[in-house]
Amino acid sequence: MCLAIPARVIELLPDERACVELGGVKKEISLSLLDGVCVGDYVIVHVGFAIGRIDPQEAEQTLATLADMAAVSEDESLLTPPLA
Repeated sequence: MCLAIPARVIELLPDERACVELGGVKKEISLSLLDGVCVGDYVIVHVGFAIGRIDPQEAEQTLATLADMAAVSEDESLLTPPLA
């Protein structure tokens, strides 16, 4: 299974690279697959590469859904009885 997540570009770097932020975590990624990315854009990141742009509203909705899924997962683990 592959997972790509939206992240906001916070800094453009030399050599077709950028720094993105996701939930307070900053990561350096490659922009070599996209043209014209600007600071403030949301990009879809997969294995360290920006593979597409995403609308800011769609990015925020996706990130909120992922956060909700993580919260549900944590809640379910609290309800699961320990194995004997």
